[in-house]
Amino acid sequence: MPQDTTAPAVTALDHFVLTVADIPAAVLFYQTALGMKANAFSTATGEVRQALLFGRSKINLHQRGSEFEPKAAQPTPGSADLCFLTEAPLSAWQDRLAALHIAIEEGPVLRTGAQGPLMSLYIRDPDGNLIEISVRD
Repeated sequence: MPQDTTAPAVTALDHFVLTVADIPAAVLFYQTALGMKANAFSTATGEVRQALLFGRSKINLHQRGSEFEPKAAQPTPGSADLCFLTEAPLSAWQDRLAALHIAIEEGPVLRTGAQGPLMSLYIRDPDGNLIEISVRD
């Protein structure tokens, strides 16, 4: 199907939602292992929710069984496969993950990202989500 260049198009990812079994455990992992910043925020309706900030994006966390509406058709902990970019060398990540006793499942390995070649490490978060940490090659 040809692309309609006059049609509106998305330009960036603002946030995504992860459904997790344990919000405090997820926050601790993403803060400690990946350097994200925890952020409790109030919604337009006054609800307080938990998120993780990194770069210009964020991850909103939903507690399994208490997801906010609207939600994914089948919100399930451990169903995500996420790739995060870094400017730090993967050797620094290997040292950091080893110090935290977080197993590297695979890598460093060459992969292809949205904008070209990546060198990547793979780990898992507490819910079993696959986390790819990548540097542009």
